[in-house]
Amino acid sequence: MKAIQIEAFGNPADVMRLVDVPDVGAPGDGEVVIALEASPINMSDLLMISGRYGYRPKLPSIVGTEGVGRVVAVGRGVKHLKQGDRTLIPYPSPAWAERIKADASRLRALPDGDPLQLAMLGINPATAYLLLTEFATLAPGAWVIQNAANSGVGRAVTGIAKSLGLKTVNIVRREEVVADLKASGSDVVLVDGPDLNKRVAAETAGAPIALAIDGVADTATMNLITCLAPKGVLVFYSAISGKPFVGPAQPFIFRDIAMRGFWLANWFNSATAAHVSAMYEHLAPLVASGAISAPVEGTYRFSQIPEAVSAAQRNRGKALFTPD
Repeated sequence: MKAIQIEAFGNPADVMRLVDVPDVGAPGDGEVVIALEASPINMSDLLMISGRYGYRPKLPSIVGTEGVGRVVAVGRGVKHLKQGDRTLIPYPSPAWAERIKADASRLRALPDGDPLQLAMLGINPATAYLLLTEFATLAPGAWVIQNAANSGVGRAVTGIAKSLGLKTVNIVRREEVVADLKASGSDVVLVDGPDLNKRVAAETAGAPIALAIDGVADTATMNLITCLAPKGVLVFYSAISGKPFVGPAQPFIFRDIAMRGFWLANWFNSATAAHVSAMYEHLAPLVASGAISAPVEGTYRFSQIPEAVSAAQRNRGKALFTPD
């Protein structure tokens, strides 16, 4: 069986190798075997492979963390999936392999849809959904503000917020992406800057904002904080600037602002199978219908590792692996 594996941490294009590994074998009780159709290359994958992420797998390790495929074998006791069903590669399974054997308890058959978009359902839409639902109680019509709005998580936040009856202020760093985000249904799109709070107040008629979602850090954090209402919450899920966050102490002291962090792996460590299934049952139809989508740069065979890594690092659309 073909798979992409690393034996050391380093430059992804140098350390990722296409190798032959033993097949996964027949499924055990409660398991299924999934033949991979597509799996995205996420920035978190590249950071982990380079040794600069929040965890390091034991080496050698098959890499990749999400994807979609067809069930090709079903173990005893599995009644909710059958051969031929399309389902997720469960996060965080080593996904860049021709076949994956997985516990079926958290898996469900997916609706018909674009397999490339469904391959990106596992991480970014899940992260977006939990950012919107786990940290603040938001009534329909409430406003949420986020930066990194053109990212995979950011675009998912916009679509999921609409499904929950929420409105979004979407902050970007480049003027050229504003029109595209507006066309995709974002309520408000603004370019980041030191006067952000004044422009946000003008666009929202001064509505209170209880939740800010930060994927950038650096001075972008301070700009979000100034937009929050008293007792608001700012949640970090990434720091794509690569810099520490910058922010004044006064809002935390005098306006009771709270700051939290979120990593999907931590949530999965304690989530029940029922909770996971309920989340994806909300998200899967949104992806299948196109209400949530992410730009695709291209697809690459397992044998095209350098080209795929280069495309992923350009960050102008998702690069996805498909098996040879």
